[in-house]
Amino acid sequence: MVAGHSRIKRVVVIGAGIGGLSAAAMLARRGYGVMTFDQAIVPGGCASTFRRRGFTFDVGATQVAGLEPGGIHYEIFKELDLPLPVATTCDPACAVYLPGEDEPISIWREPQAWRAERQRQFPGSERFWQLLSTLFEASWRFQGREPVLPPHHPWDLWQLVSAVRPDTLVTVPFTFSTVGQLLKAFGLYSDRRLKTFLDMQLKLYSQVGADETALLYAATALGVSQAPQGLFHLEGSMQVLSDRLVAALERDNGKLLMRHMVEHIHTEQGQVTGVTVRNQKTGSTWTEAADIVVGNVTVQNLVTMLGDDAPQGYRQRVQKLKDSSGAFVVYLGVDQAAIPTDCPPHLQFLYDYNGPIGENNSLFVSVSRPGDGRAPEGRATVIASSFTDLNQWQQAENYDTLKQQYTETAIARLGQFFDLRPEHIVHLEAGTPKTFERFTARDRGAVGGLGMRVSTFGPFGFANRTPLPNLFLVGDCTHPGEGTAGVSYSAQTAVRQIEAQFG
Repeated sequence: MVAGHSRIKRVVVIGAGIGGLSAAAMLARRGYGVMTFDQAIVPGGCASTFRRRGFTFDVGATQVAGLEPGGIHYEIFKELDLPLPVATTCDPACAVYLPGEDEPISIWREPQAWRAERQRQFPGSERFWQLLSTLFEASWRFQGREPVLPPHHPWDLWQLVSAVRPDTLVTVPFTFSTVGQLLKAFGLYSDRRLKTFLDMQLKLYSQVGADETALLYAATALGVSQAPQGLFHLEGSMQVLSDRLVAALERDNGKLLMRHMVEHIHTEQGQVTGVTVRNQKTGSTWTEAADIVVGNVTVQNLVTMLGDDAPQGYRQRVQKLKDSSGAFVVYLGVDQAAIPTDCPPHLQFLYDYNGPIGENNSLFVSVSRPGDGRAPEGRATVIASSFTDLNQWQQAENYDTLKQQYTETAIARLGQFFDLRPEHIVHLEAGTPKTFERFTARDRGAVGGLGMRVSTFGPFGFANRTPLPNLFLVGDCTHPGEGTAGVSYSAQTAVRQIEAQFG
């Protein structure tokens, strides 16, 4: 029973991605009656896996932040009394290859090594990097004090104000700044190599380049890969995160139903009352009553589920959003002989300065490690993704031809680094935004959230509280953005808000 109430509060969580599962498990731990629904076959959302011919492929996310002491996964697993998954640090976090260059820019975890690398690669830019470091350290301490952004309730505002310290104030003058503006201020905007490197990395983490990415977001995205934080490679697969969260949820009497899609969120007198659920196997539907609904969905999906009950201002704001990114992904199972010696687990390639960061002109590549559970002995997985326009895949009359063209181009590009002779390729398949839409039910198969522009980041982003009482939003459309760590922060915030109201 929840203290002060006559019965256990019923919570419906829509979506079993990492954000939804984290919220569901933490609420179940606190004694709420939690029912979680997801239309997919396996939990995890964009951080789940699939198996082919002995290979285990991570669907989307391939690296994790927040496993270090004090990190968000560390704290949530500790609260849930779960063992942390076995993981190794990514060092370098990424090896970035610019067009025509054989030597990568290696993003080392050790701060001194990374400082030496960037000074060698980008002479004259150290003042820029030092300011980023200052902003990151202040932002990290601020986030560690658990502010609520954006605040939409007196309790939220109090949490925000309570997190502010004198060391936070250094970030205030940069609230409306972008990375591009800072480059111009330091006279670095015309440095093509530096600007391109930042565009590549920021596109990966914020969905937009340096000209649009909010500076305060970029400071964290570019700084989190250094110690004492870092990026981690999970043993087994990314699925271990969701599997352990599911185990905690069910241990504490919560329930998870896969292959069940929430089609509509019901409201009465402006407050949520439950959801309509469709069993994907039988086609039958029913209404699941709820006192609280937590949506681990995109804001576009949330508005669709609300239908006519979506507040007009909220609907209009969502409709005005710029399109999110899609992803084209090639999944390769190969002989280990295809992998260069000492290959980093994560690489990023740009092939032509004059082309876009995406559409196979750039690829982000994740490579399994021997013995990490993703491939049979003597073999490896290679996962290469590229940003792509959502609409061309939705409207493509020649979808199969377009997919084949993208696949062939990606293989040709990858063949410049990996030995992809036909005899080395054991398995090959590709995923498009249409694939992600079918697998995750995300709006048009979009990945990575809204794009961390000033208008959608921090105090200007979408809140965990929606305009409808007792309806909460978690996931990569809310602060602090994408990635398993980001969506877990959003889940933690929503749980704290629910506890403040009902606990």
